[in-house]
Amino acid sequence: MISLRQHAISLVAVFLALAVGVVLGSGFVADRIDSGNDSSSSLRSDNDTLSAQVNAADSFNDAISPRLLRGLLTNRSVLVVTAPGAAEADIAAVKTSLNQSGATFAGQIGLTDELVGDASAQKLTSIIDQAIPSGASLRTELTDSGGRVGDLLGLLLQRKVDASGGPSDTDISAGLQALRQGGFITYVDNAVTPAQLAVVVTGGSLGDNAGARGQLIARFAASFGARGSGTVMAGRSGSADGSSPIGVLRADASLSRVVASVDNVDQSTGRIVTALALADAQRGRPGAYGSGPGASAIAPAT
Repeated sequence: MISLRQHAISLVAVFLALAVGVVLGSGFVADRIDSGNDSSSSLRSDNDTLSAQVNAADSFNDAISPRLLRGLLTNRSVLVVTAPGAAEADIAAVKTSLNQSGATFAGQIGLTDELVGDASAQKLTSIIDQAIPSGASLRTELTDSGGRVGDLLGLLLQRKVDASGGPSDTDISAGLQALRQGGFITYVDNAVTPAQLAVVVTGGSLGDNAGARGQLIARFAASFGARGSGTVMAGRSGSADGSSPIGVLRADASLSRVVASVDNVDQSTGRIVTALALADAQRGRPGAYGSGPGASAIAPAT
């Protein structure tokens, strides 16, 4: 028997397909208008109709979201990590979806340009080595900046579901403060606690001059997420292109089998799918969702 959630997911997928078609159609209409075609008035009317359909799809998503996500992540704590370029509107919308799913918000960590630019690797290495709690260790196979800082933050702030123990509050505070004082992360004092799950919010396409920023963010997400029970990287349209973070993630099986991805968090459907993907990731089923390169589906099947 098909559940309400399965039916709603199918409807979300239909509306996303409609929205994609509308965007493409709008571009066609705009081209025709710009060409000075005699039927420009009719085309403008068609464009208005298509825009109204997109608005209707967004309204549907906003209306169904609380019912679709209710109870999805109850008794799960989620930490939000932001990369440079992440839009405040996307971050806020992700938090809303997590709240609708019943998750407990464990705080927000911001990665800085200093970190993702990898211009101070030696300084970062020194801080990481000094911030490892006594008796703990990082994975020796991780030698790059993104992997090592992700592993350290994962050690401090990520927990497996039903796991006990972990670094002391003193060790966590000292490690976070060292990274913040070094200029590598941002956070609000007394507002970050260990969590079982995580969402890494990034921006859109990084373009051709981004260097290794996308690779660093992707490797950070994978090493950070490996310490917890499920992680999703959510980016705007373009985030799956080329050397952008989700593009890097999806191109490397060792990363994509750890971290789920959603490439359209700037759309209402993508925000819903972010929570759905996080629920699947904690079950050991990280997927690639959206409409960008490498996406396997618009949304999880169940």
